[in-house]
Amino acid sequence: MKLRNTAAAAAVVLALAATSTACGKSGSPDDKSDKSGGSSSAPAAPTYQVNTSADVKGSSVFEKIKGKDITIGTKADQPGLGYENPGNKTRSGFDVEIARMIAADLGFDEKHIKFKTVPSEARETQIASGGVDLYVGTYTINDERKKQVGFAGPYYVAGQDLLVKADSSIKGPDDLKGKKVCSATGSTPLKRIKEPKYGVAEAKAQQGYQLCVQDLVNGSVDAVTTDDAILKGYAAENKGALKVVGNPFSKEPYGVGLKKDDAALREAVDKAIEAHEKNGDWKKAYDATLGLSGAAAPTPPAIDRY
Repeated sequence: MKLRNTAAAAAVVLALAATSTACGKSGSPDDKSDKSGGSSSAPAAPTYQVNTSADVKGSSVFEKIKGKDITIGTKADQPGLGYENPGNKTRSGFDVEIARMIAADLGFDEKHIKFKTVPSEARETQIASGGVDLYVGTYTINDERKKQVGFAGPYYVAGQDLLVKADSSIKGPDDLKGKKVCSATGSTPLKRIKEPKYGVAEAKAQQGYQLCVQDLVNGSVDAVTTDDAILKGYAAENKGALKVVGNPFSKEPYGVGLKKDDAALREAVDKAIEAHEKNGDWKKAYDATLGLSGAAAPTPPAIDRY
C-alpha cells in the first residue's frame, strides 16, 4: 500500500470542518488523499504473507468464515488509524494494518477481507450478533466491556494527550491552567479535562475532533485532547504546524474485539499480534501510519491473556 500526498495543513483542516465524525459518527473529508499523512518519501506499510494452511480448531467464528471472507469492523474517520478514502474507498491507518496482518495469519488475503465501518456505540452489538468477526478500531479493553465481548491484545497502549501548535509552550497537563481545551462531546477525555486539578479556563465540546483541530488552528483553543493515537493522525496531517505533546496522562489499551466465549480465536489473534511484533511488521506499520506524526514507535505492549 503506497501512501499518497496529503493536502496542505490549512486546506485539510478547512475540509475537516465540513464534517462531524468523532464519537462514532460517520463521514470524512471528500478529497483524494488517503489521510495517512504520507508523502512520496514516506515509508510504505509492509505486506503480509498469508497462512494458506491456517486453522483455528474449536472456534465457532472461524468455522463459519473458513474458506470464505472475514469481516472486520473498524473506524473510517480517524486519519492515521482507521480511515476510508471517500473517493476510491481504500482503507488506511495503523488499525487497518493490524487488521490486515491478523487476517493474513488467519488465512485471508486482501481480497477476502471485508472492512465494515462500525460506530463506537454499535461495537458490542455487531460483535455479539456476528455482524463482524473481529473489531479493530481504538477499542479500549476494560472489565465492563469484557462482560459482553472478548479481547485479544492489547496491540497498542494509547493515553490521553494534547495536540498543540508547533510553537506552543504547553508541555503537558500541568500547563493547562487558564487555557482553553477542546475535546469531543460526551467523551471520557472531555470529562477528565474538566477535573479541577487541571484548572482549564474552558473545556470546549465539539461534535468531532476535527472540529477541535480547526479551533486549534484558528486560535480559538489552546489544545485538543483525546487519545494520543488519534492526535498523532492529525499531527501527521498538519506536519510542521501541530504537534503531540507526548506526555500522556491516562492509559488506554487497544484490543481486538471478538465473540466473548471464542477462546480459540482469541488465542489465535494473540499469537498473530505477537508474531508480527517480533518480525518487525508492527513497527513498519506504525512508521507508515502514526509514525508520520514524528512520534517514534513505542515498544509494543505485552499480550494480556486471560
